Order: sequence, then structure tokens, then C-alpha cells
Amino acid sequence: MAYNWQNPDWPRFRFDITDVLDELTVFERHVGRVSGVLDALPEGTQAEILVDLMVSEAIKTSEIEGEYLSRADVKSSIRRNLGLTEEAVAKDARAIGIAELMVAVRRDFAAPMTATMLFDWHRMLMRGNARITAGAWRAHAEPMQVVSGPIGRETVHYEAPPSAAVPAMMDAFIDWFNATGPQGERPIRQAPVRSALAHLYFETVHPFEDGNGRIGRAISEKALSQGLGRPVLLSLSKAIEADRDAYYDALNFAQRTNEVSGWLKYFLPVCITAQKDAEAEVTFTLQKVKYFDAFRDSFNDRQLRVIRRMLEEGPKGFEGGMSAGKYGSIAKTSKPTATRDLQSLVDLGAMVVTGGGRSTRYWLPFSVGADIP
Repeated sequence: MAYNWQNPDWPRFRFDITDVLDELTVFERHVGRVSGVLDALPEGTQAEILVDLMVSEAIKTSEIEGEYLSRADVKSSIRRNLGLTEEAVAKDARAIGIAELMVAVRRDFAAPMTATMLFDWHRMLMRGNARITAGAWRAHAEPMQVVSGPIGRETVHYEAPPSAAVPAMMDAFIDWFNATGPQGERPIRQAPVRSALAHLYFETVHPFEDGNGRIGRAISEKALSQGLGRPVLLSLSKAIEADRDAYYDALNFAQRTNEVSGWLKYFLPVCITAQKDAEAEVTFTLQKVKYFDAFRDSFNDRQLRVIRRMLEEGPKGFEGGMSAGKYGSIAKTSKPTATRDLQSLVDLGAMVVTGGGRSTRYWLPFSVGADIP
């Protein structure tokens, strides 16, 4: 079976927009909700939400490719790039590079796509990787293949265009991306649709030796940001990573035809999931702000350390709730002291208690739907 780029109609994608009208409506609704909640937050808190979402995107886009980075290194690097801290530079070059990429994608979201921009992104991403020629299209003669399975019995899932064809194909891609933008000659008005097509187009060409998936997802976010008129607040990679097999299955199928309605049916729910996750993150941050406003200067150092540790788990909450044993381990204190501290938090209204005996658990009020006093 021929790949999409081998078909005579490449890259004229065909799709039925009526197949995804419901998804487009849902996506727009969640975008509006996120904007509304975000506007209620102080400017400094908005910046922290942006950092958290960028960290999530950086971590997850790397994990999809089997690369696992320190969250602390990535976060400190992003904060440095945004001018929010003067902390020491992270030691991991990969964390520094992905942080630079995350900031650059959002900072320059409105700028036209250029080859120079993509080369810069690739150099950022390949920091610390001496095996790869960074900032250049692939030039090797052997086929660029996506394979799985043991050596000698590999399964070829996809074969990209030959390297010799890449420069011309990327010129065409860049022209297409700019022409389909909001101010372009052939605008695609639905941002998630353009984002989906841009990702498929770029992944099909597969222009770099390595890093195509991560840069392809960055391109998708750039397309979404341009369509929304501001840097997008979501992590596509987090939504994709939740079921990466479905992502690869949909991509592999789409790379065999230029009728891409099926690809849109896969990709738009991913955008919705990512936007829902962002909405939960923004709402969670608003709850944190209200929580600390309500209990300002009410906690001792041990209590504050434990509460901050619970909040690190984000919107999903602290798994299993807090117990006296866990409290003692985190706060480095005895079980009787832990029990007194926790009961004090319950009396304040800063914790909610459930169960009894060995099953006694303590929760932050908003994590179980209770009101903050």
C-alpha cells in the first residue's frame, strides 16, 4: 500500500468538517471556561499556571519518545527562561533544551513559520545529543523508517520520503502553514483542524534525524495558539501520552491516505481532553489561592510542609489521602505530633477527615468537594 506522500494528490488533504462540528463546539466552550477562570487570578498566579502547563508539556512530550527528565530541572529552566527566577542553571542539557523550546513556541506563536525557526527549535531540543546533526534537515541516504520488533524481525510501520526530497517538501509545508494561518491566503478557520493537519503533514515528511514527534507537537500548539490569538493553555502531549497506542494507530492509518476525516476524529478529542486538563489545572490553582488566603499564617512549619506536598499532586489530589503515618514521614515528626497537627488542621477547617481508626484519612477541602471556610 502506498503512503500518503506517494499519492498523486499529496498534500491535498480531504475531510468532512461535519464529522467534527460537535468536537469543535466542545473545544471552544472549554477554551472560554479556561479564559474566564484565568482572568480571575492575579498576574503572578497566571504566570505560575503557565509554567506548570509548560512543564507538563515538556515532561510528557519527552516521555512519549522514551526520554524521562527531572521535573525540578525542567521547571527551574522554564522559570529562568521566563525571567521568573535566578536559580542555578539545571545540569541536564536536555532539560535546558526542552525548556527553551517550550518558551520559544509560546513567545513566538504569532510569528510566521520559517526554516530558521524550525532549525532553532531542533538545536534547542538536541542539546546534549552529540549523535544528531542539529539544526538541519536529515541528509542520510538510508530510508527513514518507523519500526518496532526485534532486530531481524522488525515491522515497518511507516517509511518517510527520501532525504533528498525533504528540503522541497519542507518549503511546501512552511508555505502551507503560513497560508492556512488566520492572516494567510487560505485560512483554515477552525484552529484544532489546522493543528491536526499541521501535525500530520509535518510527521509525514519527518524532516529531522530525531525529535520529529516533539517538534511536531510544538507545531500543533503553535497552530492552536495562532487560531486563538494567544499562547494556548494546554498540554497536547499529556493528552496524547495517556493513550499513546491510539495516537500511533491513528497516525499510521492517516499516513496511508489523504482523506483524513478519521485523523480529525482522533485528534480533536485529544485537543478537548487537553483543554479539560488545563481547565482543571487553572481551577485547582484558583482553589489553592483561596485556600492560602483563608488560612494565611495559620500553619506551623510541619503543617505547611505537608500541605505543600499534598498540593504537588495537582488536580488529581493526594492519592489515598493523608494519614498520621504519611504525615510523620513527610514532616519528620512522631506519630502523636502528626495526629495533633492533623486534628488542629481539621479544627481550623483546613482539612476534612474521613474514616476512623487505622482507616482515618485527611483531605484538603476542595479535593473532596468541600467548601473552604
